[in-house]
Amino acid sequence: MLQHDSPAPSTHDADWWRQAVVYQVYPRSFADSDGDGIGDIPGVTSRLPYLADLGVDAVWLSPFYPSQLADGGYDVADYRDVDPRLGTLEDFDAMVAEADRLGLRVMVDIVPNHSSDQHVWFQQALAAAPGSAARERYVFRDGRGPDGELPPTDWPSSFGGPAWTRVPDGQWYLHLYAPQQPDFNWDNPEVREDFHTTLRFWSDRGVAGFRVDVAHGLAKDLRAPLRDLGEQLSYQPGALPLDGSHPLWDRDAVHEIYRGWRQVFDAYDPPRFAVAEAWVGASRRTAYASADGLGQAFNFDFLGAPLDATEMFTIIDAALADARRAGATSTWVLSNHDVVRHVSRYALPGDFTKQDIEAWLLTDGREPEPDLPKGMRKARAAALLMLALPGSAYVYQGEELGLPEVADLDRADLRDPMWIRSDGRVKGRDGCRVPLPWTAEGASFGFGRGGSWLPQPADWGRYAAETQRGDKESFLELYREALRLRRTLVTDEGLEWVGPREGVRQGLLHFARTGDWHTVSNLGDEPVPLPRGEVLLASGPLTGDKLPPWTTAWLRATAPGR
Repeated sequence: MLQHDSPAPSTHDADWWRQAVVYQVYPRSFADSDGDGIGDIPGVTSRLPYLADLGVDAVWLSPFYPSQLADGGYDVADYRDVDPRLGTLEDFDAMVAEADRLGLRVMVDIVPNHSSDQHVWFQQALAAAPGSAARERYVFRDGRGPDGELPPTDWPSSFGGPAWTRVPDGQWYLHLYAPQQPDFNWDNPEVREDFHTTLRFWSDRGVAGFRVDVAHGLAKDLRAPLRDLGEQLSYQPGALPLDGSHPLWDRDAVHEIYRGWRQVFDAYDPPRFAVAEAWVGASRRTAYASADGLGQAFNFDFLGAPLDATEMFTIIDAALADARRAGATSTWVLSNHDVVRHVSRYALPGDFTKQDIEAWLLTDGREPEPDLPKGMRKARAAALLMLALPGSAYVYQGEELGLPEVADLDRADLRDPMWIRSDGRVKGRDGCRVPLPWTAEGASFGFGRGGSWLPQPADWGRYAAETQRGDKESFLELYREALRLRRTLVTDEGLEWVGPREGVRQGLLHFARTGDWHTVSNLGDEPVPLPRGEVLLASGPLTGDKLPPWTTAWLRATAPGR
């Protein structure tokens, strides 16, 4: 048997994150308190009792800072304020106080790779001369060609098109995302110290942790002359060179930056914690999660994998080993604000690629035909699998309602810069950001008094929290019961795989945790025998002593069988 054992975590608050359930809120789509169609901070506060009742440990807020929304709030104009459309700092403080009263911790997004082009520093850079101190906070370079009319390098933007934009005096500035998101120069000590100030600002207001956007992008090779990417131009995240040699992504120097952050975090009692959004290979991910770094890193292998037993076994087993080596715990996530919701991913035919799913096939005429009932059955099985694993589980808003992707938004309603900069080849992320349904009826299904900034489907009310509450067969009640049980069952961070490897190849995942808590997932198309024991919870109906296809059961073993 393969076994993963770690010391039992301390009960001190410093270790709260090691096996936490964190609920991600995309504020503009969560709850609208003033009827303007945009979710806001008071709206979040009003729904905190719902999250406490759901049973999560912490709430993570995607960006709520002043922004022109060139990238859904990830173009930050002021890192130490609240967007007036979303509230005030006083509203934020009231939210943290209410969360504390309810026993919830608050995490916030921090966006250190780039700012908004409306940030005061960038406006100063535009007004300053080439070579000035103001421009050194960002990455400005002269162009190539006789008159500097060509970009400095062949570097591409992740949103399509070149990563350089020219300013009126002839220089170019770097933006690895939208042109409205100029990249900071992290070789500049002033940039480093200002972010330390930002981390302290929110920590002093009671924030317990940070999710670090594009954590693998800060340290760039900016030595002259800048080098073209050439063959590395069309890199795929997760397939970067493993020696830190890429000029833009996952460079070893980034960890010096995070060691400085760790000093800031450790000055608090309990220490603040962070989780890295780092799209890197598994062997490189542990450095971000180290004890002198951020603490955790998202396991995107798990998020992107099909619900296949062999692949899941490999990913889970490797992630647990990697986390143990880093002295951290692994993270498990099925959906977030950047990917197609997993109910819909699991509903698509198996021959559709990741790129197909992301684009949702708007341009080539091969619209997928999702099997939504099957997607929901698989999503329920995946939820119980994820919530039983050692480490932290991150739940994206609406996941607990079984929300599918809104795949048929009119093109005129799309807001994602991916859609615009790809000339309509990539639909983008709007379909997973449609505002939540809280009630069965109403102008915006309880989201707010008016409409919603992205249109909600006409049948959105059938997924509403109000509709599902009390229905034992609903997604919401499955999550509520799973999180209630999880609090009673989780002890240490150990996991022991049960049964021969042949079972995995046949679609069965079976593992045990301390206290004879067993989790069995049938990720195949045929029923399998259910181990003996007291069934505590199942993702779908059981048939006698059989575990049906695409079903996970939690049970307490009452007979030998390990």
